[in-house]
Amino acid sequence: MQATLTAATDEQILVLLQQPDSREQGFRLLMSVYQERLYWHIRKMVGTHNDTDDVLQNCLIKVFRNIHRFEGKSQLYTWLYRIATNEALTFLKKAQRRSTDSIEGHAAVFQLQAEASVDGEKLLQKLDAAIGALPEKQKLVFRLRYYEEMSYKDMSVRLQTSEGALKASYHHAVRKVEAALKEGL
Repeated sequence: MQATLTAATDEQILVLLQQPDSREQGFRLLMSVYQERLYWHIRKMVGTHNDTDDVLQNCLIKVFRNIHRFEGKSQLYTWLYRIATNEALTFLKKAQRRSTDSIEGHAAVFQLQAEASVDGEKLLQKLDAAIGALPEKQKLVFRLRYYEEMSYKDMSVRLQTSEGALKASYHHAVRKVEAALKEGL
């Protein structure tokens, strides 16, 4: 039933977006249906609220300008998700180039000492730091698999990468995260 409701909503959105006199109404409907999901997808990739808002705004502008290119070969959310992913990756690449910090600057985060009792907040900070230190592709695959429990098949379609490459990326990411967490214990 949910898929039918989503499909009908997607059809309504697309019909409104295709007509010049209802384009803004269609875009508002699109935002009301998908903005929050896109926000949380981007947030998992870029980390902060302010950066997420910037990337989401760029994503929505790109969607508004390019909705006529949506061919309907996939679900509307899949298309939006891909644009959001690309915008987040572009943002992260630009941020990485601007950054003067090296990996040594992040090493202090991994030096947190474990206390006698496990502090959940510190453990989450270590996990976030370990994930943040991963290469961009491994970070994305790890977050999609670990947090969103996305199948390799779905990731393959959305990221346009083979399932084997995604499995390898996830495996390497898990090893790096485990090593970083063990280092601090």
